[in-house]
Amino acid sequence: MTIERKRIAVLGAGQIGAIIAGMLAEQGHQVTLADASPAQLAQAADGRFATEIVDAADLDQLRGFLTARDIVVSACPYFLNKGIARIAVETGTHYFDLTEDVETTAYIKQIGAGADVALVPQCGLAPGFICILGADMAARFDRVKTIKMRVGALPLYPTNALRYNVTWSVDGLINEYCNPCEIVFDGKPILVPALEGLESVMIDGVAYEAFNTSGGLGTLTETLAGKVRDMSYKTLRYPGHAEIMKLLLRGLELADDKETMRRILSHSAPFTRKDVVVVFVTGIGEKAGRLEEDSVVLRYDGTPAMSAIQLTTAAGCVAMVELFLAGKLPQQGFIRQEDASLADFLATRAGSRLTSESRGADVARGAYQDTRNAA
Repeated sequence: MTIERKRIAVLGAGQIGAIIAGMLAEQGHQVTLADASPAQLAQAADGRFATEIVDAADLDQLRGFLTARDIVVSACPYFLNKGIARIAVETGTHYFDLTEDVETTAYIKQIGAGADVALVPQCGLAPGFICILGADMAARFDRVKTIKMRVGALPLYPTNALRYNVTWSVDGLINEYCNPCEIVFDGKPILVPALEGLESVMIDGVAYEAFNTSGGLGTLTETLAGKVRDMSYKTLRYPGHAEIMKLLLRGLELADDKETMRRILSHSAPFTRKDVVVVFVTGIGEKAGRLEEDSVVLRYDGTPAMSAIQLTTAAGCVAMVELFLAGKLPQQGFIRQEDASLADFLATRAGSRLTSESRGADVARGAYQDTRNAA
């Protein structure tokens, strides 16, 4: 299908925004990558798309910029997205973002109720692709008992005490480590603390730990309400990471001093393209009267040209833009990630990279062992 060429703005010239801009430009769109930092723009520019200095926090400046755009993709920190979404509605610009923030998504859902444009938050990996996988897993059963979703974005060679490198947004990372986490327990949506519910996970012979983090389920708790008994999202890290983060955020109370926490992470956990993204979704439920288990395990390895988190997040976002332009998503109002079918998502140009560039496996290559509690 031939897709009409659109004028697309990508806000935020960081590690993810520049890749999104490049992917959209490759599909023939007129793309402008915007950022408040000239130095950041200069580093991201590669000739495939235009660049422009725009401060997304200056709503008057943003309004003028978006007036001439059909679509805006926000790769900015989550705390800027309420303003960007509001201006997008005013200017008649379809809106996509990468936010994991629950409050921001609730706000976007509210303003989307009467909007003439599409508002598509929570694109990317988690939330994003993982929500589409989770909804597809639930649909495989006649009756769903349990859905577990686990995602890790990790350095291939951990060298610091945290055994972690910040490969996306420092602000987003701190946010998901501090805020309450939505799960479904015994058929009811509840909130549980971040960094708790520790599990040991073994995948392909590598030991990980998994723990509660905020935002990863996206809108699935609402979408699958009354249809699943237990459902949770947890982040995968190398063993020992959660205890160090709990010491910093709770023991030293840096959850109340996020600027200091941001400096610590920026100093001690540098960006790397030698990373790995692991996606693990498992479901248990009834099929034709028999209790069965099904799983999806995917692994992505970073390359010198593109890290694994850049690939998975950018491809997840661009695939949703493709589906929208192909008419396979609602064309206005608030749109959930799971409004996309997995088959349609993976058939897009960007989404197909999430199969062709992964190392997939079946249930035999992943195993869980709860070490504390089900939550």
